[in-house]
Amino acid sequence: MQERGMSSLDMRFLDPDTCFFPLFNFLQPPYIDWLYIIYLVMLIGAIGIMLGFCFRLSCLCFLGPYWFIFFLDKTAWNNHSYLYGLTSFLLLVSDANRYWSIDGLLNKKLRNSHVPLWNYTLLRFQIFIVYFLAGLKKLDEDWVTGHSMTRISKHWVFSPFTMFFSEEFVSQWIVHMGGLIIDLSMGYLLFFDFTRPIAFFFGGSFHAMNSQLFHIGMFSYTMLATLPLFSSQDWPKRLVHKCPDRMKIILPLETPAQDSRRCLYTKDVKEEDPQAKTGKQKKPQMRLIHHLSAVFVLLYMSEQLFLPYSHFITQGYNSWTQGLYGYSWDMMVHTWSVQHMKVKYVDAATGEYGFLRPGVFTESNRWSSHPDMLKQYASCLKQRLQEHNIAQPQFYFDIWKSMNNRFQQRMVDPRVDIVTADWSPFKPSSWMMPLLVDLTPWREKFKEIEETMANETDVVFVADFPGLELENYINPDFDNVSLTVLYGEVRVEFRGKENNESLKNVTLKKDDKLEIPSGEFHNVLTTSESPSCYFYISTNQSEVEFNKNLTEYLERQNTSASSTDGNSGTVNESSDDPLIQKYQKVAERKKRRERWKTLSPLDYFKVWGFKKYFTFRRSLLMSGLAVRNLVFGTPDMDQLAKDIDWASGQFHPEKYLDELAGVPMMDHP
Repeated sequence: MQERGMSSLDMRFLDPDTCFFPLFNFLQPPYIDWLYIIYLVMLIGAIGIMLGFCFRLSCLCFLGPYWFIFFLDKTAWNNHSYLYGLTSFLLLVSDANRYWSIDGLLNKKLRNSHVPLWNYTLLRFQIFIVYFLAGLKKLDEDWVTGHSMTRISKHWVFSPFTMFFSEEFVSQWIVHMGGLIIDLSMGYLLFFDFTRPIAFFFGGSFHAMNSQLFHIGMFSYTMLATLPLFSSQDWPKRLVHKCPDRMKIILPLETPAQDSRRCLYTKDVKEEDPQAKTGKQKKPQMRLIHHLSAVFVLLYMSEQLFLPYSHFITQGYNSWTQGLYGYSWDMMVHTWSVQHMKVKYVDAATGEYGFLRPGVFTESNRWSSHPDMLKQYASCLKQRLQEHNIAQPQFYFDIWKSMNNRFQQRMVDPRVDIVTADWSPFKPSSWMMPLLVDLTPWREKFKEIEETMANETDVVFVADFPGLELENYINPDFDNVSLTVLYGEVRVEFRGKENNESLKNVTLKKDDKLEIPSGEFHNVLTTSESPSCYFYISTNQSEVEFNKNLTEYLERQNTSASSTDGNSGTVNESSDDPLIQKYQKVAERKKRRERWKTLSPLDYFKVWGFKKYFTFRRSLLMSGLAVRNLVFGTPDMDQLAKDIDWASGQFHPEKYLDELAGVPMMDHP
């Protein structure tokens, strides 16, 4: 319910103007009540799988809705959601309901019977390639050189390491090289008995840290749960055998498993069999199911090994990275920063033009990195503007991003109308600009330049293609703005505060520096035959002044609080002043962060429990409302709004922290 967003379906899919990004364009979200029914079927299937009840049917109830929802929205794709879909498929074809299941209680032939070895093999293989292929993907130069995740070494989970080593050392050798070694070796360590304890220790630590570092739902806990999968298949029985006798009433059987017709036996038959006493072996009875199982195992393994490297076929999905993120196991290899996005539309019928807010009609920004989604987004925007009497809209995107701390550069050719641009899943998108990999070595120069700057100084490194120009506006809050050319040649054209006709042009070459006035537009045109490289230096004087005044305000608050005996007194400053209100909000956020750090394990568990409760509560209540609407009809809008408001009670951790500090908490619905 939480992992797939059941509690927020109406927020994601109810608005008819929202742009969606399905894998196949004919897939569209159904009516919201039916969408809740689909999720409800998936939930029932998940419960059935957990209980081992009507196992095949439960797997189908989960599998069908899951993959439909997965294909419905590419912006929600990630590696672990793909893994869940694969695992549910493997469960469908497995005999996972043979032990401690309701099906086993109802059918003696299933109860405590053998499971074919290929069931274990495929599940172990699937988990193995999650680790091993993720390790192979981390052999990428950016990961090995420590440029993929440069900031997470500041997280508190690495405090035991930063006590003894610098953050740079932790980032390079613990985060990057440690992650690479764990991924490459974990599958092998889990496979062998004498190395499995080592794998359990490092794998458990690795996933526990990831659960705190990243917002990746249940993935970390799922991978923790798969670690025992590599142990001997009878480990649950050995565990039950060590439990007290009084507990064994509710625990699964510990007796030896019975034979299964789905298994192929090659060992001697039981000793009481006359043939066994003579030393003869009973020939295995090969049946069609055994041949089909062998073919299926080989096909599945081959497909899973090929698909992560199939991007030479599906070239239409490639940009700076290979294919869509979600099935390649290139986890955390690429990090992005967005500097600038501009969406311009032109009415081909009248010549009129305008600009849209980037991301309008959608809640995700993943469309800006993938050509297939960009094409879908442009087509959706065309429909929306046609509904607003713009007859023939054309769309031009100017998207500037940096991948793994490289130069900020444009991803899309701003001269191409994406609505009419060609796109095929099997051909490269010619209007996607290539990543300037030849400029990658400049990252070391970036560090040298940044080390010479003051803390309040901002630096932005930009690279652009020959013949293209960057239109830029410097906010009046920024002072001491300058542009310095690192490589190539550019012409800076100043256009004034109203972006009028050109006021003056200045040509700059390598190492030339130019002061840029604030509050004005200017264009930077690359005139050299090769890409140009330059950087902006600026100081946000308003932010500097704000931080200075905020520090003084906090000091006055602390002084007042410490000088007040038995009270939490504060300085009597006018709350009508907008700046004072901002200071108070920042101070309150700081206090809440401090409260969160000092939270007891019990209170932390309460926060976690409240959040889960309200997530599940809304999911089930909204599903109930959907069933009611379909069975008895949808009530009037006023009543429907009241029902949704009743189902939408939420828990706010901040208010709970306030309650712990003596501030009244929210009223529960």
